[in-house]
Amino acid sequence: MAKRKILVVDDEIDFLEMIRLRLEANNYSVITAMDGNEAIEKFKTENPAAVLLDILMPGMDGLDVLKKIRQTNSKIPVFIITAFSNEERFKLANKFNASGFIVKTNDLQREIQNITTAIGISEDFKGR
Repeated sequence: MAKRKILVVDDEIDFLEMIRLRLEANNYSVITAMDGNEAIEKFKTENPAAVLLDILMPGMDGLDVLKKIRQTNSKIPVFIITAFSNEERFKLANKFNASGFIVKTNDLQREIQNITTAIGISEDFKGR
């Protein structure tokens, strides 16, 4: 069975690399992007099964990327990753149908489990 392809977008290289390694260890194929423009380009060319998207990035932020993704694909699971709780940003992300939120913590293993569980749940319900 082919590995599910996940696009991970974050401007923090260390976090991006840790997530990539952990997802690959959990049998996902991972594409990475470090900014919004790169994320949109890879979304179009790589056709991922899900997107993990940092909300705060320089240039085009995660909300702008989410809007663009939703213009072309309203069904793909897009999970917002953030280190900061900001209710206004959460409301805006919900407005554009974010699939869920993942808060960056020091417990990376727990976050990876949350991510893989969320992706699995969204895959189970896709098309229903």
